[in-house]
Amino acid sequence: MIWFIYLAAALAAIAVHLHWDKLPWSASRAVDVALLYLLLIFAGVAGLMGAVGHTFFAKEIALGIGWQPGSPFQFEVAMANLAFGVLGVMCIWNRGGFRTATGVGLSVFFLGCGYGHFQDMLAGNYAPYNAGLAIWLADVVMPLTILGLLVVRVRLRKAEGINELPG
Repeated sequence: MIWFIYLAAALAAIAVHLHWDKLPWSASRAVDVALLYLLLIFAGVAGLMGAVGHTFFAKEIALGIGWQPGSPFQFEVAMANLAFGVLGVMCIWNRGGFRTATGVGLSVFFLGCGYGHFQDMLAGNYAPYNAGLAIWLADVVMPLTILGLLVVRVRLRKAEGINELPG
């Protein structure tokens, strides 16, 4: 359920920002704004919340995913979430290649998590945090959307005669 709240928050932030934006509108500007809020919410907020969950509510999260509580690997997942959370928040002040690196890294992480969730489902693990529509959104749709927007962004900027990403 939380992933749908993240999506609603990101879409609302994108709409508000584009509505009140004082910079000239262009397709590449719209893509930049969309990337900013997708990375801020799905990497930043979700990453920080994931770190808190896997650290301070580790037993509940593990059981919700269908894992055995107490695995030291869960703390490592928490630290990966924390790293992407920090990177996502830093996207507010850092553009261009920084956002590209954050988006690619987050997408690889989420797609890898999705692969693990789908393998678990094939093995019969349909725990609430391991299966369902939210997993598709978080682990497939969102990373592919971010990667797609990164590709579109490069193409639009080239079409506008801008050969480098804004810094």
